[in-house]
Amino acid sequence: MLELRNISFDVDENSKTKGILKNINLTLEDNKFVVVTGPNGGGKSTLAKIIAGIETPSQGQIFWNGEDITQLNVTERAKRGISYAFQQPVRFKGITVFDLIQLATGKPINVDKACEYLSAVGLCAKDYIRREVNASLSGGELKRIEIATVMARNTAMTIFDEPEAGIDLWSFQNLIQVFEKLHEQNHGNIMIISHQERILNIADEIVMIADGQLRDRGPREEMLPKIFGQIDRPEGCGCRYYEQC
Repeated sequence: MLELRNISFDVDENSKTKGILKNINLTLEDNKFVVVTGPNGGGKSTLAKIIAGIETPSQGQIFWNGEDITQLNVTERAKRGISYAFQQPVRFKGITVFDLIQLATGKPINVDKACEYLSAVGLCAKDYIRREVNASLSGGELKRIEIATVMARNTAMTIFDEPEAGIDLWSFQNLIQVFEKLHEQNHGNIMIISHQERILNIADEIVMIADGQLRDRGPREEMLPKIFGQIDRPEGCGCRYYEQC
């Protein structure tokens, strides 16, 4: 179980302190598929990076299965079962796609097994398995390769930051199936940062972050009508959820 207690994150901007996240309290139970959505610039990606250990909160605590992991870095959290897929994947000159997938599993695997992960994200395995993870790959190719490596890790919590970015329509539909299969097979938590309605439609829970605050959360059936303006807006909000209040 993941628990965030009073999480805030500040940055210095033009000699002034700017609050990116403001007193976030959030508990995610095990085996949940959660989508975090909200306006651009509202703090969604920052929240994901704080959970993964890429950023450290200015205040508050993070607990993972009862352990305070607030000061642990991204590598230490990965060892405890928290994986993160970047919005802009990293390139690794000199490392092949096969090497990267094998590193992700943490144990020796054969080429056929590595190819299964690539095929699952819509890549022709034989064309990619021996390629270097370098500038010769497009952003969309890198994104799919990274998702394949996250699948290979099979961790207790997997965080995807806007996985649909740079993905064509056909591959995106395949990714929806990948997320559903991943959730079904590893019985862990999946958190996706996304605006995409098709991703929202397969969530167990939806969390709304806007202006650095947790504005609302609940089961998909309750949240979708709110997000798309089909029922009364929350008190004090004079706009649709996708717009700033």
